[in-house]
Amino acid sequence: MKLETLAELNAERAARRPAIVITDTANGEQRLVKAKDFAGDPLRSELSAQLRMGKSGMVEVSGKKLFLNVYAPTARLVIIGAVHISQALAPMAQSLGYDVTVVDPRTAFASPERFPDVPLIAEWPDVALPPLNVDHYTAFVALTHDPKIDDPALLHAFQRDCFYIGALGSRKTHAKRGERLKGQGARDSDIGRIHAPIGLAIGAVSPSEIAVSIMAEITAQLRLPPKAKEEAA
Repeated sequence: MKLETLAELNAERAARRPAIVITDTANGEQRLVKAKDFAGDPLRSELSAQLRMGKSGMVEVSGKKLFLNVYAPTARLVIIGAVHISQALAPMAQSLGYDVTVVDPRTAFASPERFPDVPLIAEWPDVALPPLNVDHYTAFVALTHDPKIDDPALLHAFQRDCFYIGALGSRKTHAKRGERLKGQGARDSDIGRIHAPIGLAIGAVSPSEIAVSIMAEITAQLRLPPKAKEEAA
């Protein structure tokens, strides 16, 4: 790889922006495509498909065999609320390769004994969230049922372009939440981004089952193409 290409690639990775290096296997020629340029690239379909899978791979286009080396940021999961569902969700997400952080100002809940090997921040969202640099490769879930904790956290997530935002609660609860958030400056489009009731509709009852439904919904948002996401919703 040329030093110029390597420098560009490292800059994208440091900024947590995806990029793909395309190598022509016949002659070794390489080029770097940044995520912001995918839409205008002749290989946009192939690039988007490989990025969704998060895996490098070989493709054949117009008789050429090309190796697409995918560099995607490690996905993050920010969990607001150190509750029973979170106790099941955090290790499940870690097993799938997510960097997980649990935020809850209630120290009785956010304890190392309840969340071994999970980073905990026992602070209010306005203090805890800015240093986390929440971004597009972050899934964000609000699980406390306490508007004083969940609402400011969700307002932060709206600003950070998270690929997934979910919140616990019934449709009635979510309708009230939406009105509160709009009263604090959220737009209808922001409210529409919240997956609520959270998780895929699999009939989940126990905290562990709800965690499975949440993780499945997050995975669908990360991996499926747009049309398939709509069908899965």
